Amino acid sequence: MDKVYTILEDSDIDFMRTALELAQQAQAIDEVPVGALVVREGIIIGRGYNRSITMMDSTAHAEVVAIRDAGQNEGNYRLLGSTIYVTLEPCVMCIGALFHARISRLVFGATDPKTGVCGSVINLPAETRLNHHMQVSGGILAAEASAMLKQFFAARRKAIGQHHNEN
Repeated sequence: MDKVYTILEDSDIDFMRTALELAQQAQAIDEVPVGALVVREGIIIGRGYNRSITMMDSTAHAEVVAIRDAGQNEGNYRLLGSTIYVTLEPCVMCIGALFHARISRLVFGATDPKTGVCGSVINLPAETRLNHHMQVSGGILAAEASAMLKQFFAARRKAIGQHHNEN
């Protein structure tokens, strides 16, 4: 399966660092640490981090929260000419949301071998039969994003193990 990765822009690393800060905010409230931001013309127009647990909403992934924020800030559900930065390769729900918002470019950090649809499990951005396409750059600050996720899940497994040992 071909990946659809493009060359990075100068500001991509800085924006991904901001997405990682948002992921830390998710972790601080015991959410899976994924952060996202939508940028147009060098200006952040939307921010989000995982909120599925706290909002009791399975659709409250970082990308969806950031798209909703950007849509509200821009007064439009179409985000033409925008780039989204997300710390983890999007799932099928999120890539669908990116398509419908008409995001032009996706930059993600860590790959997701279980649910990632930008080359890991399947590659929806490369699917020519779909009506919307975007440029994709993956693996940006992947080590940092991956380490944050691994640490989160290790701590969660440890807490579950301790809970089981107490019972």
